[in-house]
Amino acid sequence: MSEEIVLPELGDGIETCDVVNILVSKGDEVTKDSVLMELETDKALIEFPSPHTGKIESIHIKKGDTVKVGQILFTLDKRDASSEKPEAEIQEGKKPARTKTLNGDKKPADEEGQLSPFSEEPEEQSSLPVEEKPAGKLIPAGPAARRLARDLGIDLSMVKGTARGGRITPDDVTAHAKQLLQSGSLSGAPAVEELPDFSQWGPIETKPLSSLRRKVAENLSSAWPRIPLVTQFDEADITELEKMRDKNIEYVKQKGGKLTITVFVLKAVVAALKALPQFNASLNFSTKELIYKKYFNIGVAVDTPSGLIVPVLKNVDQKSFTELAIELTELSEKARDRKVSLEELRGGNISISNLGGIGGTGFTPLVNPPDVAVVGLSRNKQVPVWKNNEVQPRLILPFSVSYDHRVIDGADAVRFSRLIAHELETYQELLLEG
Repeated sequence: MSEEIVLPELGDGIETCDVVNILVSKGDEVTKDSVLMELETDKALIEFPSPHTGKIESIHIKKGDTVKVGQILFTLDKRDASSEKPEAEIQEGKKPARTKTLNGDKKPADEEGQLSPFSEEPEEQSSLPVEEKPAGKLIPAGPAARRLARDLGIDLSMVKGTARGGRITPDDVTAHAKQLLQSGSLSGAPAVEELPDFSQWGPIETKPLSSLRRKVAENLSSAWPRIPLVTQFDEADITELEKMRDKNIEYVKQKGGKLTITVFVLKAVVAALKALPQFNASLNFSTKELIYKKYFNIGVAVDTPSGLIVPVLKNVDQKSFTELAIELTELSEKARDRKVSLEELRGGNISISNLGGIGGTGFTPLVNPPDVAVVGLSRNKQVPVWKNNEVQPRLILPFSVSYDHRVIDGADAVRFSRLIAHELETYQELLLEG
């Protein structure tokens, strides 16, 4: 019995992914759960398992293709169909996917808290007012598409869906927004101008955006026009902290971590979040409410060959410096290898971006919604400072705090940055394990 294998719902608003590698050929015999191909989303690398046992009759995609939910991937001549789970059970999310782990082991993603391509995220209630919905019509769109439409002020009933069954994807919302911008119907942003033919002035090369770069571009394009962004610049004297860090670098290294300045900033940010909880909140503009979080999860931006990835360290307040150093080292390595799981990229309250290792004297990091703030670290420098009635060489760390001015006032932003500086300047001793 021939059956077409299609790309199922990936969850978390993911509608497309790239084919990294195809691991089978036409005529191959495969068993249920054997890996057919590797897929790359904007967040993780996924191994795609066969839902059935059988023989590969046709392969409808090739390496490098971008595939959409509902697209036909393979045609399979099924074997022993009577012993397999019904399709309805698969669609209900009971079929575990496999993802790559750091040590190469393959485990069911559901057991690891990672992405299962057969699980479907529950539908989010439409943000459209009841009177604006077409009567008797259910708009087929996932949470990501609805959220993007709400943020851009777009009526989903006017968007044409291109996915299976007319389902509306984030790309559909973006395309509709571009049409509105070009026609001048969408306010709050400049019209999208068509680019000229650059080849008329000299040689050019065109390369498609990677899945990750596309997602970054979409997120920043969405965030920039809707967040009134302000940046507060500050400095911290980390002379004594650096001395203590140098004394303990080797100890932490033996434990498997790197004791970077970011580790200490993580703890300093937690102290500031506890003192000023509005920085640990998210704004629900539609209900005019602030959601205050009682946990402390902090994302750390990692520079990778594929682009910026922000894994999240959970419950930072409950972990020691050594634990944070080890976890940050492991997450950074996984991010660079594109082996970080979706769960490790979700749930952050605020982010830290450290560009000091590259250089620069300061920068304005952009807030990543639904966060309301982000901390940026620049390269430290030795400067002469008048201290204790004499000029002393001191190691100064320049840093910045960008924030959503709808939630945070300038005075509180100064208090927040001063609290971070105070924590970094007054570490008297390192309780590495406490």
